[in-house]
Parts: sequence; C-alpha cells; structure tokens
Amino acid sequence: MYRSTFLLKAYKMIFAYNQVKARPKLLLAMTGLTQGEFDQLLLHFQHAWDQFVRQNYVDRANRQRQYGGGRSEATLVTLEDKLLFILYYMKVYPLQEVLAFEFGMVQSTAHEWIHLLSAVLKQALDHGGYVPERDAKQLGTILVSEAESTYGIDGTERRRQRPHDPEKQKYYYSGKKKAHTVKNLVVGGLHTRKVNYLSPTYEGKRHDKKIADEENPTFPQDSSLYKDTGFQGYEPPGVQTFQPQKKPRGQELTPEQRAQNTLISKVRIVIEHIIAGIKRCHIVKDLFRNTKEMYDDLVMEIACGLHNFRVKYRHSETLNSYSR
Repeated sequence: MYRSTFLLKAYKMIFAYNQVKARPKLLLAMTGLTQGEFDQLLLHFQHAWDQFVRQNYVDRANRQRQYGGGRSEATLVTLEDKLLFILYYMKVYPLQEVLAFEFGMVQSTAHEWIHLLSAVLKQALDHGGYVPERDAKQLGTILVSEAESTYGIDGTERRRQRPHDPEKQKYYYSGKKKAHTVKNLVVGGLHTRKVNYLSPTYEGKRHDKKIADEENPTFPQDSSLYKDTGFQGYEPPGVQTFQPQKKPRGQELTPEQRAQNTLISKVRIVIEHIIAGIKRCHIVKDLFRNTKEMYDDLVMEIACGLHNFRVKYRHSETLNSYSR
C-alpha cells in the first residue's frame, strides 16, 4: 500500500500547463514564448497534431479498432501540455530522466514523446511559414518575394557528445574547437532578422566556404551579402559582397581600411544576433546528447523556426502598438 502511494506521488506532474499559464515569467523561462505567442503557436500545433493523428491512427490501413479505443493515454493528455513539454525540452534541454519526473512519466515514455512531438512541432512551424528554406538552389526564388535585399551569411558550430565509434570520432572531431562538433550555415535578412536559409548539418571541421561552395545558395540579382573572413573568395553571381579586409602579413591596415572594417562589422553583427536568437533553444547551444540519426539537424531547423516565429510575432505586436 505504501509502495503504491509512493509511486503515484512519484509520477505526479510537477509542470502542467494549467499551473504554468498563471505564471507568465515561468512560462517565458520554460518555453521562450509569452502567453500570446504560446497561444498563437498552439493554433499551428493543433493543425499539425490533427494531421499526425489522422495519418498515423485514423486513416491507418491496418487499424483493428476505432481511434481512441483501447488503453487510455495517461500522459500529456491536453494539447497545451504536449506543446509545453516539447517547447520546454527545446528551450531548457534537461536530461530525459529529469524531464520525465517533471511531467509525471517514466524515462522511456519521455523519450518517445520527445521524438514524436519534435516532428509535430516542426510541422506546426512549417504550417505557419516559419521554417527556413533548406534547398540552396531554391533560395534565390524564395528571397525575391521578401521585403529584403541585404543578407548576412555565417557558420555556426555546435558541440556534440564524443561518438563511441572510432571512425565517427575522427569524422566529427574539430581541431579548431578541440571537441566533436557539427556545423550549419545560416543566411539571414539583416533588416528582417529572419533566418532565410539553413544548410544541411555537416561535421564541424568542414570549412564555412567549402560548405557554401558545395551548397551554392542562390540570391536575387543586385542584393547585398555581408560575410566574415571565413568566406574569403566566396562571390555569388550578381551579388555585391562586403567582407572585412585582412591585415597583410607584416603590415598594418590603413586608418581608412580600419574604418571600413568597422562599418562592415556594424552591419554584419546582425547575423550574429540572429544566431544568438536561434541558440535561445539550449538544445542547439549546450553539448548535444541525443544519438538518433538526423535529430541534430531537425532540432536546428526547429530552433530556427522558433526564432522566426518570435521575430514575426513581436514585429507584428510592435506595429500594432504604434497604430493604437
């Protein structure tokens, strides 16, 4: 009797949406979103969840009983709890054992929910139009419709756990970072602060320019592109590029060259701010522990989508406040 009571108490939810929503600062700390932003994203999440249920349960060819029959779902019953769960995981990135305890379940159940809801969250962001372009060849066509002509490009590297396999250890080891890492290229609008393009995930030791040459992202004619010295020699056709000048060996830059470098850096710094916005999700900032194939790429795409969602929502809120 005592053991049963203890287990019931052990699996009681510490975090539930009905409790968290009454504490706006806690909701923001857990998810990176305000109450209004959470409610707005919930609409897209509802669409993505309904689509997931329909494809995987309702319309499944080998279904034996009506959807909803059988053992009842005991964890994350409401849609709000599901969204809170996956946003909390992306934002805070706790250990799965800790996450399971906080949401009243066992670790294996938390693991299943993480991967299921990650896919649903990505679809929700895609439904809202917040996911960045992944096809470099289509980027120029997409950017033509954007109210933007000035872009920044940069690489961002993330640490990952040391693989057990010796070949993978060698593959992912970055001598520059003295760690095992993965890398993505990011293209962002320097006025909109939106992530327009996210490259596939590469091993961290791959040079930024080499990734750019391989992916070859396209840009609209007569647009401007700001880059750092890691992209020396990268000149997309029809694009005016700006890059700080390197100091010649054994010489110094002239005052005019230093002043020009300062101007370029003041504009280019926005792409660093965009990457910082992406890394508000600690899952792409802290040491990456997950081992599922391609999950490192999926979470980076989700983090970019959440950044774009916040930027668009808060820009709309600012415009509405000005119009009042």
